[in-house]
Amino acid sequence: MTRTTVDQPEDSAIREVEHLVEQVEDQPMTVIEPRPGWKALDLRELWPYRELIFFLAWRDIKVRYKQTVLGASWAILQPLALMVVFSAVLGREHAASPSIFPYPVFLYSGLLIWLFFSQAITAAGNSVLISRDMVTKVYFPRLTIPIASVGPAAIDFLIAMVLLIVMMAYYGIAPGESIVMLPILLLLAMMAALGVGAILAALNVAYRDFRYTLPFLVQIWMLATPSIYKDIYTVAEVEPAPNVAVADAGDGDTVVANRDAEAATEEEVPAAPPVRARSVSDWLELNPMTGLVGSFRAAVLGGPIPWSSLAYSATVIVVVFVTGCYYFRRSESSFADVI
Repeated sequence: MTRTTVDQPEDSAIREVEHLVEQVEDQPMTVIEPRPGWKALDLRELWPYRELIFFLAWRDIKVRYKQTVLGASWAILQPLALMVVFSAVLGREHAASPSIFPYPVFLYSGLLIWLFFSQAITAAGNSVLISRDMVTKVYFPRLTIPIASVGPAAIDFLIAMVLLIVMMAYYGIAPGESIVMLPILLLLAMMAALGVGAILAALNVAYRDFRYTLPFLVQIWMLATPSIYKDIYTVAEVEPAPNVAVADAGDGDTVVANRDAEAATEEEVPAAPPVRARSVSDWLELNPMTGLVGSFRAAVLGGPIPWSSLAYSATVIVVVFVTGCYYFRRSESSFADVI
């Protein structure tokens, strides 16, 4: 009589698991862990994911214009509508101030670079929340998300540039030698948008209040940027009227008084309250977008580039870009847990 041993189902399952464990132990293992402290930018890590960046950017472009009647024409209509509104409201006031460019083309060129920046930081600030499903399911460099979100804003900018070229041809404006600075200025604008957008994206994941305050902050920033103002650098350089005397009272103050040399002495001349010359432009110079917008306008329209203001803006933009990327990389390890 032959006895046959039949394995229990539990024993076969255990042996199967042990066999799999032996196979896994023989294979090299890669462990993905977050680096402690402030991580390096490690931009080389982004290069293998360049196709992912292109795919995410193309997805955002298709979603933006999906089921729209006008399609990509919205990229031109938005700055055009703002130009018409500001020209109607501020055109008469700015017509009296000195300028070498017509106000509509002056205004449109400033709005063009500002809208690119504002749309890019808004999209980058909300990009991680919009892509929460990807963040929680698969690993990839999270910095690719805000980078890809800048792409649609760049496409809108290039489309809107067509109208600026048409306006320049209508007014007979030709760009000068400073047009060679245009690629560098666009790169600085992208770096500024990505740096600020990366900081806002990381803060937006941890504190959802930024999602509601972001549009308000962009509007305030626009008012502090000379994208619609005309010649802020010549606030105190306009020649006075014939019956007005201008004197330097010291400490940078300008005293304006009524001139009547025959009827009054110097002590009898009524003086207006002191006016701080260039006080507005001094504050606006602290805004890094001031030099960038002014330099872009000068490069496109052929005016003189404010090199000192551009150097300050470029320095601040580089610092903001590096700081924003560092802060984003430091915070990305917790995105999947709190998003």
